[in-house]
Amino acid sequence: MTRPRQPEVSRLTWRCRRGTRELDVLLSDWLSNRYPDSGPTLQKRFAELLECEDDRIWDWLTGRGEPEPDFAELVQRIREHAANRSSS
Repeated sequence: MTRPRQPEVSRLTWRCRRGTRELDVLLSDWLSNRYPDSGPTLQKRFAELLECEDDRIWDWLTGRGEPEPDFAELVQRIREHAANRSSS
């Protein structure tokens, strides 16, 4: 598996800074802990997810909205990661 380059991770870290602290934490934590080992397809999807509006991402991650099919697996993984972190 190819490890992401530092400039790419730095750019994504900056893009994880959103309009709410809660969304910042969810996205940044997944980036730090799961992104490096997630594989190229999910890494690409994560970068694409960060192009979406904050309210859409929040609705998807909180289950208030159904994610677009392209993001469904990634959203599920972010949710699972957050649930595992909060139960630890």
